[in-house]
This record gives sequence, structure tokens and C-alpha cells, in this order.
Amino acid sequence: MRRKPKALSADPSVFVPAPGGGAGLVLERAGGAGQRPAPAGGGGSAPGVTEESAELAAEPAPAERSPHEAQVRERARQIAQRLALPRPRSAGPVRRGAGALASLPYRGGSDDIDLDRTVEVLAERPVPEPEDIVVRDRIRTRRSVVLAVDVSGSMRGERVRTAAATVAALAGALHRDDLAVIAFWSDAAVLAPLGTPVGSLRLLDQLLALPARGLTNVAFPLQLAGRQLARIPARDARVVLLSDCVHNAGPDPRPIAGRLPRLDVLLDESGEKDLDLGRELATAGHGRFARIRTYRDVAPALQRAFAD
Repeated sequence: MRRKPKALSADPSVFVPAPGGGAGLVLERAGGAGQRPAPAGGGGSAPGVTEESAELAAEPAPAERSPHEAQVRERARQIAQRLALPRPRSAGPVRRGAGALASLPYRGGSDDIDLDRTVEVLAERPVPEPEDIVVRDRIRTRRSVVLAVDVSGSMRGERVRTAAATVAALAGALHRDDLAVIAFWSDAAVLAPLGTPVGSLRLLDQLLALPARGLTNVAFPLQLAGRQLARIPARDARVVLLSDCVHNAGPDPRPIAGRLPRLDVLLDESGEKDLDLGRELATAGHGRFARIRTYRDVAPALQRAFAD
């Protein structure tokens, strides 16, 4: 790491959107206003204060929104146009009733034979093998993805707008998957828990409403992502980190990355950055590392990551 991270004097806080927030974005501490969250578990922050309460982030009314919003929405649209993510690979049949129905080679599972497809295969195979019998079975075709988005002080300006556009485009591309979104600084806000309906433009508005400020605690959102994915089979789960990786608060995030099912890192290199840490996090998380300078770099990087 480029610098020694600041040791926090209290556990970082988890925030969630408050119910009944209306048109604005109001954050409250998870578990109720004024309550500290439960300790994060392995790799948690040392005791300390985070310096930012982040109790309130008010989304401006439509007439008061920044002129940058139209630009960010256009960026999200352009990223989405270039983004064609491959569907998840099948890991073979799963339990009956789960996943989409598909025609598969027989491997000792389903006894529901797809006669039309089987006849087509046998017509070309004078000496058939058991795998030439085609059966209908259900396969898992749904991923669980956690997006961890850096909104700390070093990501202000164009960088956070690119991150917001990236999240909106990726949320649209993953509409058939389970998605969670975590915005982080020295604390973190779970804007969308895993498996809840996610509106891409609403996510964009929420991220733009959060002020980019404070220190960067990369370890904390990775801990939260691990919790979100705790009950998901590793083959179906991944974390995508959008950050400059200038980790300057909290514990070393590399051991936490190594405990995730997969971690892909998109590092914004348009300003201050820590390339070495970004690469080390992706390596520890068995994922891909990509350098992002402008929003035009986002779609190719995501497509390479999701092709694995």
C-alpha cells in the first residue's frame, strides 16, 4: 500500500436508506438511528472514530438538480449500449424446480428426454455415446453480484460521476441477476441489499446525492460484500470494486479479498491511485484487474471480467 492507513478508533458504521425518505435520499444507521452496527467479524476495523456521521444525504428536487446529472445519465446510456455481458455458464443440473429449463447432454440426472434434439444428434452418430442422449433439465442461470463503489473524498468530481454511470449501466445489464450496491468511504451505505429490486436510474440518483468525502476504507465494503454473499454458492457469486484503491483508513483489505468467492477490480486512474493495491486485491480475489481512465473504458473492462 502506498501509505500507512489510519487506525480507526471505532468500528465503521453501516447506513441504509431510511424508509419514507420521499424524493430525497436519507440515510440512517443500520439497526435504527443512533445505534452502532454489530462488529464486522474477521478483519474488522480497530476501535476508533470515522469522523463523518453521514446521517443525511438529501437528494435535490428535480428543479434543483446539478447540470451534471444529464451528462451522467448520458454516460450511463453510452456504457449500457456498449455493454453486452455473457450469461453465466452452466455448472450442470441443479435441484428440480430451480433455474431455467434447458436441453442438456445426459449425465445420469434427468430422465426427461428431449426426443427432437436426441434424434438430430443420433442421425449424425452411428455409434452413440450416453452423452448423445439429450434431456431436459433445469440449470442455474442467475448470478449474485455485489458492487462496491468508492465515494470517498479522493473520488469527487468526474470520478464519482463515472462510477455512478457505471453502476447504473451495470444494474441494467444485470436485471436478471441478484444485485447489491454498497457505497463506501470510511463508513459504508448499503443502497440495495442482495436480491431486492434495483432501479438503475434510482441508484444513479442516490450515488450522485452522496457527497464524496472522507477517508477510504476499502476493507469495510469487502467485509459487507462477504456477508451479502455468505449463503451463495461460490460459482454464482462475485464482487466488483470501483475505486482508486487509495486505502488510507482501516485494516489491510487484502486478506478480506482472499476470502471472497471472486473480486474484480476496476481502478480509476484519472487521479490519485494505488495501482499495486488494486492488482493485489484482484489477485487475492481470483478476479480481473482493469484500469479505467474515462467512462469509455468501462464496458470493455466489465465484459472481460464477466467472460470468465
